[in-house]
Amino acid sequence: MTTQLSRRTLLKGGLALGAGLTVGFELPAGRGADAQGRVFAPNAWVRIDRDGLVTVLNEKSEMGQGTLTTMAMIVADELEAPWDKVKIEQAPADPAYKNPLIANMQTTVGSTSIRGHLMIWRKAGAAAREMLVAAAAKKWGVPVDEVYAEQGVVHHRPSGRKFTYGELVDEAGQLQVPQNPKLKTKDQFKLIGKNVPRRDTPDKVTGRALFGIDTIVPGMLVATVQRSPVFGGKVKSFDASRAKAIKGVKDVVQVSGGIGVVADTYWHARRGREALQINWDEGANANLTSADISRGYAQLAQQPGKVARRDGDPAKALGEAARKVEAVYEVPFLAHATMEPMNCTAHVQADRCDLWVPTQNQTLAQARAMQITGLPREKVFVHTTFLGGGFGRRSETDFVADAVELSKAVGAPVKAVWSREDDMQHDVYRPATYNVFRAGLDANGVPTAWTHRIVGPSLLIPRKRPLPPSGVDFTAVEGAANQPYAIPNFEVDWVYKDFGIPVGFWRSVGASQNAFIVESFIDELAHAAKKDPFEYRRDLLGKSPKHKGVLERVAKEAGWGTPLPAGRARGIAVAFSYGSYAAEVAEVSLAPDGKVRVHRVVCAVDTGFAANPDQIKAQMEGGIVYALTSALYGEITIDRGRVVQSNFHDYPMLRINEMPRIEVHVMESGDFIGGAGEPGVPPLSPAVTNALFALTGKRLRKLPIRADELKRA
Repeated sequence: MTTQLSRRTLLKGGLALGAGLTVGFELPAGRGADAQGRVFAPNAWVRIDRDGLVTVLNEKSEMGQGTLTTMAMIVADELEAPWDKVKIEQAPADPAYKNPLIANMQTTVGSTSIRGHLMIWRKAGAAAREMLVAAAAKKWGVPVDEVYAEQGVVHHRPSGRKFTYGELVDEAGQLQVPQNPKLKTKDQFKLIGKNVPRRDTPDKVTGRALFGIDTIVPGMLVATVQRSPVFGGKVKSFDASRAKAIKGVKDVVQVSGGIGVVADTYWHARRGREALQINWDEGANANLTSADISRGYAQLAQQPGKVARRDGDPAKALGEAARKVEAVYEVPFLAHATMEPMNCTAHVQADRCDLWVPTQNQTLAQARAMQITGLPREKVFVHTTFLGGGFGRRSETDFVADAVELSKAVGAPVKAVWSREDDMQHDVYRPATYNVFRAGLDANGVPTAWTHRIVGPSLLIPRKRPLPPSGVDFTAVEGAANQPYAIPNFEVDWVYKDFGIPVGFWRSVGASQNAFIVESFIDELAHAAKKDPFEYRRDLLGKSPKHKGVLERVAKEAGWGTPLPAGRARGIAVAFSYGSYAAEVAEVSLAPDGKVRVHRVVCAVDTGFAANPDQIKAQMEGGIVYALTSALYGEITIDRGRVVQSNFHDYPMLRINEMPRIEVHVMESGDFIGGAGEPGVPPLSPAVTNALFALTGKRLRKLPIRADELKRA
């Protein structure tokens, strides 16, 4: 395992403040100890008070993925802190908590929490432990190698003497920083690698957990913003007189997102918003439709794009192939559809700004508030709440801007709340793409050539993030350019087209759609070659042992090739995403009306290192539910520049009676650190549609799955 923490960073630090020591990781000023000097704070993640209570500061956003617990487990294990004496607090926004895998921002995206921070957190705990051991040795006047720490107590082996951590706070705070803290070996772990129950579950079950939308601060007003119904539209003029006449409405303010109505309650703000009279300039997208977008993509697919990867000579190999297979695949725009709509509470004052916000990106939320208020970083305080779902949506800052702009305008704390309709119709959507495949097979059905052209928008260009020298947005081709099959002549290119529909990072990003496309097409090749889809894949994975490992495991656990009840079939898919390998088998049936029923999903996942195996299983289960929802129902359509869907009646979620039985098998190869939040999503859709092909002979090349197509099969 490798670490993103340099030795130089580990050793940086300063002298004690009272009884605390600020060491390493550039701990922000003033957090080394409390005013009475009663805590030992050796780094940005650990505090120990004189009562022996260990506080672990969680820098990550907790949106159901379990980071709140797993992060604290890792620190506490290396610290040798008893789990029942560990308290977990949410850390503030601060540059000290930068994510080494995501532009050094404090952010919870890309399944990077464990794989980006495991070694940092381990060293944070180990450094604190060594300092406590050294403090005890010095106090007793004995060699350090006679002293050890165990479960919050430091022991002297020869004499049996001992100190609790709380009794060593003052002495530990006076010591030099250990230059290279020794980490535990795997056999010494007490928490890491174990199934530790989540700390946030009891409060969520009992309703004590506070999400962003639960925020209440003294003097708070509530607001909602009317946005342009057409993407890119702007306010030409508005009349607020009727809105201001509504009881409870305090003010109407034009902000960057539209027209905000501020009131004493959300209901009054909504009524005021409904009374607004707004004249919109609907702009260039006023007549745009989904059909226009699809036709535009198809026309652009006739021209070459920027090459993401090219091996061999695909054009020549296609010309010489014994058989050619061609297909076009399309995927729609998708909404994030978080259970908790977007919201943020802001209090802008002359000398400070406070945000109470369910955000995935503290750095960008803080920066957006700094931009609006003109305040320096140290005057903008981000209080991260629980998140009622994120999936990438809460890494944006549009909902933060609403609250900050309105609070600044009215001079009071303001909670800006989006309705479900706002959330659905003003999201940043997973990109819709158009994909053209051509493959060449030899006389034995083995692929000798593969070309894949992707037409669609960019996630990086609208955010002014630089593209690599190739000019290809890597998020558009992930899961396609790096597909694992051994095909000697291979090409993926990308044609950029933006129709003005805002797009954003959606759970598993490019891999979420590209795995469906790639794994469906490889399934087509297997059937064209008259070979078993599992065997066909396995034969092509000789240079990809991790893919092959999860594929073989999932086939074994699912009973691939064994008889099924009449009217059922299995489909299989495998994908790499966010540092981990996952394969899934779906068992499906079809009702006479074309309704798809997924009875069972078996998943094998290799994350390399499993910090909390039970949480990995939970993440795979959650990813499968999320992906199955999108496969069966997910589609955002555009008419006259507007999103047609508005709520769960026309953008439905998977219901409990539709839930398949899920079996997850965690494989821990141990030689890398992979993510868990997203890898469960990519293989699901192709596993289901491949099963439907096996059942009906109908190849589904466009999502979502449509009953009318299957009824015709």
